[in-house]
Amino acid sequence: MTFSARRCPGTIGKNLLNMEFPLEQEMPDGTQTRLLELRGTELKDDEVLNLFYDRIIESWYHPENYLILLIHGSYDIPAKTSDGLNLEDASDYIYNFVLCCLCPVALSKAGLCYNAETNSIEDRIRDWLVDMPEQAFLFPAFNDRNTDIHSLLYYSKNTKEFCSEITEQLLGCMQPLPAPQQKESFQAIIEETLGDACDFDTVRNIHETLNEMIEENQDNPEPLELDKFEVRRLLAQNGAPEEHLEHFEQQYDEEIGAKATVMADNISDTKKFEVRTPDVTVKANPEYAGMINTKVIDGIPSLVIPLSGEVEVNGIHVRPRADGVSEE
Repeated sequence: MTFSARRCPGTIGKNLLNMEFPLEQEMPDGTQTRLLELRGTELKDDEVLNLFYDRIIESWYHPENYLILLIHGSYDIPAKTSDGLNLEDASDYIYNFVLCCLCPVALSKAGLCYNAETNSIEDRIRDWLVDMPEQAFLFPAFNDRNTDIHSLLYYSKNTKEFCSEITEQLLGCMQPLPAPQQKESFQAIIEETLGDACDFDTVRNIHETLNEMIEENQDNPEPLELDKFEVRRLLAQNGAPEEHLEHFEQQYDEEIGAKATVMADNISDTKKFEVRTPDVTVKANPEYAGMINTKVIDGIPSLVIPLSGEVEVNGIHVRPRADGVSEE
């Protein structure tokens, strides 16, 4: 894990996102320059601080009181040996950063308490309490064991919806797709790209390949990301006809974004394989998804699942027979 991923309450790719600055924001009057200035002062310049606070207040609306928590820190990056061991007493670089958290502040609930000195029940004193952050960012990002001034790490408490006032207006970065929308967009791309070729076997193979890629990436500290070309290759390797891939790039650009990536964990469920019809839903361990097949029986497309080992019907153990009728 990177320094940033270990110390933020979230999951990379869901509510913790690495976001790059567009080129125009790296110009002298861009948001990156302002953040570099903020970091360079180590939060000791009141004029720079007040300008930053004003930008937050102008950008972010919150119906209640909130705290702007701003921290400057330094991380002495341990040197690393050729065999991957950290040398805590040796250092190659120092990582200087600013961490900003926007935390709601609310009065504690009214209630009663016991006063031991007077042996009486009294109204409890209501205090102003600082809640966990709703929005936060770390600048610069810490990637590949070093400072990355071209990107930052953004945090949102809400994994389904990000705050454009913070990501775009304050930070100047492109609004990323939330995890649920990444999955919906990926599913739409598969359906539109494959068209008539979007059959059971092809979709199952795509998800099996995705899960294999995720498993192979488990030892990597960074989660697996797929860009447009990797998604196209994924579809092509799993049966998408070349003629159906002709309009893939346009569909990807519309659904996700030309330069945007998707997190493999967001678009594939590694814990279950689900087949849903209007009347029946079948869930299986992805490891055994290959056992589920389709077959035309008496002219009707049917789902075929081998029955092996113990079989239960409404909690009752049954013993399947070769003719399809369970023994008494």
